[in-house]
Amino acid sequence: MLITELLQKYQVSFAPVVPFDWEKDGFLVLDFTEQNTELEYVDLQSSQLFSEYVFEKLHQANVSVGVGGYNEHRMIYRRSAHFQQTDEPRCIHLGVDIWALAGTPIFAPLEGRVHSFANNANFGDYGPTIILEHQLENRLFYSLYGHLSAESLEGLYEGKSIEKGQQIAGIGHFPINGDWPPHLHFQLMTDMLGLKGDFPGVCTLRERERFLQLCPNPNLILGIPGL
Repeated sequence: MLITELLQKYQVSFAPVVPFDWEKDGFLVLDFTEQNTELEYVDLQSSQLFSEYVFEKLHQANVSVGVGGYNEHRMIYRRSAHFQQTDEPRCIHLGVDIWALAGTPIFAPLEGRVHSFANNANFGDYGPTIILEHQLENRLFYSLYGHLSAESLEGLYEGKSIEKGQQIAGIGHFPINGDWPPHLHFQLMTDMLGLKGDFPGVCTLRERERFLQLCPNPNLILGIPGL
């Protein structure tokens, strides 16, 4: 069975990753592609001004959370040299972002164990990051939580058991969270490629199909309507 089919099969049984009811609570889908011409007038180098833009959009929509980003061709990564280290810049987003206030709790959607964790502290990187390992019907896969608070890494060790619905972290604030507006980067991987505490959350156009195979749509767990 394909991992996407397996996740669809169990979707109704996953615990919420964040404390929002996607069926009842309002949310805003945020666009970070070149089609969003508003971004031309935002100083993306400034985490403060970038954050003010994001949360003003949420305020205008009268919602407390923004979402989006899987397989999105983004222009915002030009703000950081971290995404420009190869011949072809990385621009395809491989996770779903959940933009919400710093301190928002994050929960494990299903039982698993801590695969690895790290503080990826480059400007524009993940900041504090946790990766969990899960198993469904003898199929291993991994979930990544990026842009966390520093406190989220306290007391962790590789192999630590995690229960379904257990709070594992909180959304961090800049600059600790990799210097981004507060949000959770949530991503799924079927193969860690030998990595620990980190995994590409953005790939190049040339690598797009390969990484989309490795990183199925996280909304198969989140269940956000229409995303």
